[in-house]
Amino acid sequence: MNQLVLVVNSGSSSIKYQLVDVGTGDALAGGLVERIGEGGEGSLRHDGPAGRTERTQPVPDHEAGVRAVLDLFEEVGPSLTAGGLTAVGHRVVQGGDRFTEPVLVDDQVEAAIADLSPLAPLHNPPNLAGIRAARHAFPDLPHVAVFDTAFHHTLPDAARTYAIDREVARAHGIRRYGFHGTSHAYVARRTAELLGKDPADVNLIVAHLGNGASITAVRGGESVETSMGLTPLEGLVMGTRSGDVDPAVIFHLQRVAGMSTDDIDALLNRRSGMLGLAGANDLRDIHDAIEAGDGDARLALDVYCHRLKHYIGAYYAILGTVDAIAFTAGVGENDDVVRELSLAGLDRLGITVDPDRNAGRKKADTVVSPDGAEVTVLVVPTNEELEIARQAVAVASA
Repeated sequence: MNQLVLVVNSGSSSIKYQLVDVGTGDALAGGLVERIGEGGEGSLRHDGPAGRTERTQPVPDHEAGVRAVLDLFEEVGPSLTAGGLTAVGHRVVQGGDRFTEPVLVDDQVEAAIADLSPLAPLHNPPNLAGIRAARHAFPDLPHVAVFDTAFHHTLPDAARTYAIDREVARAHGIRRYGFHGTSHAYVARRTAELLGKDPADVNLIVAHLGNGASITAVRGGESVETSMGLTPLEGLVMGTRSGDVDPAVIFHLQRVAGMSTDDIDALLNRRSGMLGLAGANDLRDIHDAIEAGDGDARLALDVYCHRLKHYIGAYYAILGTVDAIAFTAGVGENDDVVRELSLAGLDRLGITVDPDRNAGRKKADTVVSPDGAEVTVLVVPTNEELEIARQAVAVASA
């Protein structure tokens, strides 16, 4: 059976896509459409067999964006009409309690994704727009929705439950859902492979550190605790998101600063984290500022690594024993300072980093702990597109 999958990740004004050969694990092509529906010209970037193609053109909506993507495939390759696609895999952020595994998309699934939009108002609507546009473009192919939250459906009740009035929580779906599930699933499985073990026999801590960041405790291949909650705002310090704060901060800002709900939402999601602490959300800029003697940047990095270490210690306690810690995503794969500082002083737990192995950016699976370390520390580059493609093939061929 052919195993080519077009993976589509639709944002509010963008479409990220990749053509994946699941049999080999290779990305045959990919690209990005940006500034969809913003007026003026949209930008398109396509990386294929002939190299990179870039252009600008009006992209008024997601359907026009999908058409532009298909045109690029036909013009510069590889051809989707001649290549025999197996399925189209779609990333969907919020699956709620309803979707705990990938699912074939039909009209009822579309309606359910729309119904879950209040839990992910910035993500599910554009995810759904991409699904509808792609279904229109490929009406005869199976479309598979793969949910960020699905990997975390195994969270035990004690981990997923917030201590608020139970009736209010039930009425409004308030609980910890967790996110970055496709990344955590891929890295957990790949780490077990690198250890030469069955995933069912491994306890892991996976740190997905990008502009958005989350950390997950994985026992026997299943998520048992994760840092993001009802929304992706909870947990670690991120590029522009605050992560954990005392909920009373919100009431204080309403009463004392006169800020509205929307004002506070924008503050915590878009003007906090590293950006709020140091004026930059890119860790490379933070390191440059520290080198120049910027005390705010130094504090921002300390807060970032302190929070990460806090979660690593907590998840060690939850798991009881830990076989490995895996760093992934943009910061996790490329920032050796963050990896070092977040694990410093954990020798008594069997967690150490070899400075030479840890140094520099890692583009491939790399063990950065010393030989014989009780806990193996690795850098495992994530591949969410391959994970989505694999799940799409499994559902389409079932």
